[in-house]
Amino acid sequence: MCGIVGYVGKRQAAPILVEGLHRLEYRGYDSAGLATPDQDGLRVIKTEGRVQQLRNLIREEIPATTGIAHTRWATHGEPSDANAHPHLDATGRIAVVHNGIIENADQLRAQLTAEGVVFASETDTEALAHLIGRSDAPTLEEAVRAALRRVEGTYGIVVLDVNDPGQLVVARNGSPIVLGIGEGEMFVASDVAALVRHTQQVVYLDDGELVVVRADEFHTSTLALEASPVVKSPTTVDLVVDDYELGGSADFMSKEIHEQPTALSRALSGRLNERFATAHLGGINMEPRELRAIRRVKFLGCGSSYYAGQMGAQLVEELARIPADAEPASEFRYRNPVVEADTLYVALSQSGETLDTLAAAQELKRKGGQLLGVVNVVGSAIARECGSGIFLHAGPEVSVASTKALTNTATSLAMLGLLLGRVRDLSTADGKRIVAGLRALPGQVQEILQQEEAVAAVAQRFADTRSMFFVGRVRGWPVAREGAQKLKEISYVHAEAYQASELKHGPLALIDNTMPTVIIVPDDELLSKNIGTIEEIKARNGAVIAVTNAELPAGLADAELRVPRNETELDPILFTIPLQLFAYHLAAKLGRDIDRPRNLAKSVTVE
Repeated sequence: MCGIVGYVGKRQAAPILVEGLHRLEYRGYDSAGLATPDQDGLRVIKTEGRVQQLRNLIREEIPATTGIAHTRWATHGEPSDANAHPHLDATGRIAVVHNGIIENADQLRAQLTAEGVVFASETDTEALAHLIGRSDAPTLEEAVRAALRRVEGTYGIVVLDVNDPGQLVVARNGSPIVLGIGEGEMFVASDVAALVRHTQQVVYLDDGELVVVRADEFHTSTLALEASPVVKSPTTVDLVVDDYELGGSADFMSKEIHEQPTALSRALSGRLNERFATAHLGGINMEPRELRAIRRVKFLGCGSSYYAGQMGAQLVEELARIPADAEPASEFRYRNPVVEADTLYVALSQSGETLDTLAAAQELKRKGGQLLGVVNVVGSAIARECGSGIFLHAGPEVSVASTKALTNTATSLAMLGLLLGRVRDLSTADGKRIVAGLRALPGQVQEILQQEEAVAAVAQRFADTRSMFFVGRVRGWPVAREGAQKLKEISYVHAEAYQASELKHGPLALIDNTMPTVIIVPDDELLSKNIGTIEEIKARNGAVIAVTNAELPAGLADAELRVPRNETELDPILFTIPLQLFAYHLAAKLGRDIDRPRNLAKSVTVE
């Protein structure tokens, strides 16, 4: 997703806009631009490339106290100066920045071209700028409302009119927008990261809402033909600007990997009950009788959240002995699922804005499903849609590759499994065992992180590899999938995950001395099976990297990534950590831009 920043107030807008873009650059970075009003019309500065290149183009003071800015992750049109936002109407009076995709852009462009409009870019957004500029509505608010009624798709937009430079018009449908409330000034952004230097008072827009923003006020209404006022109250975000600083780390992924012990401690704080050997998750708002009535649990997420959901499903089945599974939210929303009254549906999303997961949650809510959200951003769309759930307390996650949010998600789902188990048949002794295991996690993650040099050495040894297998059984299967994803997304090395038992049903044909295998080997009831898998791979001259807390036969694996012992049910949480380090150091060896992998963005809000 791209980044949006807007400002209206008493200070010069340009420095605030550029600084805000810098904080959002991890969300998209192929071009950047800004627009401010001046006495001769709109001043627009934009360029292909990073925000620093935009900063370099601002060679003089810009006195305007209103402006909009954008950093783009290409969807329509190749990265170029012309395709960079903001986009203008034909008169140069209207400027628009936009996140999302206008699905009927081709039809709109054809209609406008037939009316004599000449387009300056290949983007879908420019059509919206022309629609607003050509409107005969008496106010900018009404012109935006009329234009959006012709638009199909997703958007978060901010519009500036040079004829009324003291206001911005903002609208949302499927792409996040948040207002920052200052003293005599207002901010607009696609993410609170751009706001926390200036204010902690924010207002989140919901889909189908439009806001007129001035320096000392804002007015919200629905986008419907008959607009209705909407009352919005500010909330306080518990974030400060230092949360978005590197603080001496080489990049955000490394920083966030090393923040995991602290993040885990926050997630566990106040949630473990030794007396009753259970978890206290007040945010789910369900009584024990309601929890006992649940007959199935389904986790819905995308990417790493989906894999964390697979870990959670295994934990729920083991601890609570009720059926559980995980499904990609992107598939769930399209397959007309049967929604069962006694199933608990759990929507997983770090950002809380993942469109596929949000759409799945909305469909479940429409059909009367029991719904919980597990998110890392208070006030996010999924959190508001679900109304109850579990807050991850991971802190801001800036790097595209999820690390601490994944770990905190899996840990939160372990607590959910513990809670469901203890209202059923999980014994006090087993409950105490799991509580003790959860309490041990932060220290054990720190223990793994202290082995980083050893993991880096293994990664360097295999850095010339062009393809890898990741395999695991039962608890190790989602760990293998997450490990393969991490390697792919930040190093661009091809990786495939398989259930270890399926290796012999076809994929084994690819094993040779050029195809290493990372295998997840917990010291559990399947240890002998996993050793057998390693022997099958070695018999075909395949190299093996074992992620393990077991004592394997000497020389069996070519390399071992060691993990401390915890309870077997909690193994997946710990086993993901060395795979994060392995992917990180292999990518670093290859010189990849780790925080900003190609073709990916942090919060995927469009399909």
